[in-house]
Amino acid sequence: MMRLLAFLLLLLPLPVAGEDIVAALSQSRISITANFDGSEILVFGAIKRDAPVSGDAPLDVIITVAGPEQVEVLRRKDRRLGIWVNVEARVIGHTPTFYTVAATRPLGDVLPNLTDTLWKISAEKRILPAMRGLAAREALLRIRRAEGVYATDGTAVDLIEDTLFRSSIALPANLVEGAYTTRIFLVRDGRVIDSYGTSINVQKVGIERWLYRLAYDHAFIYGLLALFIAVVFGWGASEAFRLLRR
Repeated sequence: MMRLLAFLLLLLPLPVAGEDIVAALSQSRISITANFDGSEILVFGAIKRDAPVSGDAPLDVIITVAGPEQVEVLRRKDRRLGIWVNVEARVIGHTPTFYTVAATRPLGDVLPNLTDTLWKISAEKRILPAMRGLAAREALLRIRRAEGVYATDGTAVDLIEDTLFRSSIALPANLVEGAYTTRIFLVRDGRVIDSYGTSINVQKVGIERWLYRLAYDHAFIYGLLALFIAVVFGWGASEAFRLLRR
């Protein structure tokens, strides 16, 4: 019974703490254009209190940003007849295309394992937790971290006098369209005392969006258009070299 009670206390924010998050983003919409090379989102806010907080337990702020989810397919390569080829493919489930965690201190100093498990904050707890220990999941995490789309920074959030906080979240150039879910957690003494959620909308605009929709909605027409452009440019290059040889 005591273990169950402790589990329930960690599961919910503690309103008795009297600390609430008031936060905002520098921009809630990102437009992907032809010259888009990444962006940076400023997450900032304050902690509203009904009364002074007693106690010496430090206050920490954790911010997570998760991109749209998609089904991941991992392929294993092997050397056959001197050539590296795909010999096995495995579908491992829906995972965020982007996931970053920023905190005032290293997560190991802020989050007990149980709190992290309940709130799914770190990548280890958030990404395919049912597949922990399997080679496919570990390979996915390793690849995504090497690409820079999964990251954790234990010093990326500045907290001023336990009241004001801010953090800059870098978004790479290869963003996937969709809603990027942003979560902010207040953690004191290993427990989440308040949480706040919002989202960032990422969308292609202009010719990029037209081509994107054409490829997905009218794949046959998109293929013909690509073939036509290739033929025209090939013929144009051929004519240009023929004229230069004269």
